[in-house]
Amino acid sequence: MLARRLSLISVLSLASLGLHAQDLATTCHASSSYDLTVTPGALLFDRPQPAPQRVELQDGVLRTDSAAVRLRPEDQDRLALFERELRALMPRAKAVAAHGVDMLAAAMHDEGTRLSLSPDTRSEMDRRLATRAVELKQRIAASNSTHDWQGNLADQYANQLASDLMPLLANDLGQQAINAALSGDLQAAANLRDSASDLSTQLRPRLERRMQALTPEIQALCPSIQRLAELQQGIRGAGSQPLNLIQVGQ
Repeated sequence: MLARRLSLISVLSLASLGLHAQDLATTCHASSSYDLTVTPGALLFDRPQPAPQRVELQDGVLRTDSAAVRLRPEDQDRLALFERELRALMPRAKAVAAHGVDMLAAAMHDEGTRLSLSPDTRSEMDRRLATRAVELKQRIAASNSTHDWQGNLADQYANQLASDLMPLLANDLGQQAINAALSGDLQAAANLRDSASDLSTQLRPRLERRMQALTPEIQALCPSIQRLAELQQGIRGAGSQPLNLIQVGQ
C-alpha cells in the first residue's frame, strides 16, 4: 500500500533495515492501493486493479487509464493543490528518513559501548555502519517512486546488516570469553558466551525501543497526509470510479 511503501522512503525505511517500527500506515492510519511515481511534470499513481489502474495528475489536469477527465474548476483547483502539497511533503519525509538512518547508526554505536567491545571492533563496526548509512541515504535521496522499494528489498537490507555486524560482535564477545576463561573467571566467560548467543534475539528489541524516538517526527507528517486525503475526496475518474488515492482511518 502507498502509505506503507512511502514509509520505506520516508521513515528511514525502518522495515528495510530489519526493524519493526511505527510507519505512516500505523501512525497516521493511512493507506492506498496505488504505487506513486513523482516526475518533474506529473504525479503517476498505478495499481494492478481495480480501475482506475493508472492515474496521472498534472497541474489540476486528471487522466485515468489514458482518458482525460472533465473536472469542475473547483475540483481542478483541489487536484492542483493536492499535487503541490504532495511534492512539498516528499523532502520532509526524506529528511525524517535520513534522521532515522543516523539514529540507527548511533544506537548500534551505543550497543558496541554497552557490550564493552574492543576499540578495534567498535571502529570497524562504525565504519561498516557508516558505509550502509551512506548507501541507504543515497538511495532514499535519489528515489522518486515507491516501485523502488518493492520486492524483497527489506530482507536484503536486513540480511546485509546482519551479515556485516553480527559476526563482528559475536567474534569480539567470543574472544572476551576465551580471555576470561584463560584468566580463570569462568563465570564471566559464561556470561560473555550467553551475551553472544543472545545477540540475535535481544539486539533487535533494544534497537526498536531506541527507534521509537522517531515517532514524533512521523506523527508530524500525519496532518499533511490527512490534508491530501481530504483534497482528493470524492473526485472520480473517467469511468466514474472514485480515485481513492489515499485513504485515512480505514
